[in-house]
Amino acid sequence: MKLSAKQASQLMELLKARFEKNIKRHKSIEWDKIEARIKANADKLWSLSEMERTGGEPDVVGQDKKTGAYIFMDCSPESPSGRRSLCYDREALDSRKEFKPADTAIDMAEAMGVELLTEEEYRYLQTLGNFDTKTSSWLKTPDAIRKHGGAVFGDWRYHHVFVYHNGAGSYYAARGFRASLLV
Repeated sequence: MKLSAKQASQLMELLKARFEKNIKRHKSIEWDKIEARIKANADKLWSLSEMERTGGEPDVVGQDKKTGAYIFMDCSPESPSGRRSLCYDREALDSRKEFKPADTAIDMAEAMGVELLTEEEYRYLQTLGNFDTKTSSWLKTPDAIRKHGGAVFGDWRYHHVFVYHNGAGSYYAARGFRASLLV
């Protein structure tokens, strides 16, 4: 998938404006270096556009110490509106007998070229602001939980990050997923 030159330019302007507006999320990181890295990895720009299109408001939240890649995460106040009412994965969707949702968090993330946040990443994101105060977000679920039919999700309530479990086949209008992307 590829964006037109105009779409790419508009997205870069939007990402730069968000970066400059939320400097506390990425102190000591320079936009010019991020922009150069994005331009060198055009496929990542498409994934960022998908994060944006589905309501994620992606922003830089750090840099990987080993690879130097910049870490983008969904920074929308609530779970991205274009990624809600999803069960966790294909196995869960296929096991539902009726009232199946349109998609799964895992399948949608894969199609977008992004990863669901882990519990550790979600807890880190919450140090940068209060996210999911009215919604919740599916998180990458450890195999030990998933093999028993469950999946985990998180939210922010009572000034605290909560991580819960639910059946992987459940879905709610207020639960989506947050993603990360290394660029």
